[in-house]
Amino acid sequence: MSGNWPAGYGYLPLGTVTSTMEEGRARRSSVSGPTWITATQQTEGRGRRGRPWQNVTGNFAGTLILPHVTAETAALRSFVAAVALDEALVTLTGRRETFSLKWPNDVLLNGGKVAGILLESLSDQGRITGVMIGIGVNLTTAPEADALEATALPPVSLSGETGVTISPEDMLEALAPAFATWEAQMRTYGFDPIRHAWLARAARLGGQVTARLPGEEITGTFRTVDEEGRLVLSTPNGERCIAAGDVFF
Repeated sequence: MSGNWPAGYGYLPLGTVTSTMEEGRARRSSVSGPTWITATQQTEGRGRRGRPWQNVTGNFAGTLILPHVTAETAALRSFVAAVALDEALVTLTGRRETFSLKWPNDVLLNGGKVAGILLESLSDQGRITGVMIGIGVNLTTAPEADALEATALPPVSLSGETGVTISPEDMLEALAPAFATWEAQMRTYGFDPIRHAWLARAARLGGQVTARLPGEEITGTFRTVDEEGRLVLSTPNGERCIAAGDVFF
């Protein structure tokens, strides 16, 4: 890695693996500080709620093991990762207006999904002690849309939408320092600067969205994200704060 690599962060590049999250689970006990794990290919990558995440050679697949995170702030690391990922993509492409962030943890490019983020808590004797952050970016190839729900956003690739070719190594070299910078903000000042940065990049802010929860769908105006990272919707039945769910436009 270049001299821009953040101090205190480890790096473990791998070849073909089942998934970088699985590698993170296997190696967590040997990691004392934040460590990036990447793979050239995943054979059993997973996204949110266990959905398959296709990853082919040329796309980015990585997991950050982030120890020493409290239970109260573990879930907020998806926002740190999203802002850092957006910043890295803008830096690499020089295109600010084409990227946006979709609650809770997707990065959009020209309205399609170019990257996803997955969080998994690390615990010791029932107490959350850290978090793993899985990140997949469609740098060269977007997965087939056949298995998607009809209302889901289409997957897109960075090269297909922008004509810019970025290697997985270049992606990490931009992402790792961006994440370290925003993580330092989080640890020093709390969630507020991350929240404001995320909202400045938010897709459909002020517009109508539908949040799908187990057994319920809520449609309303996307007003903000609150101090706990919850989606805040204004609905005909009043304000709703949603901690977890899938959002559709």
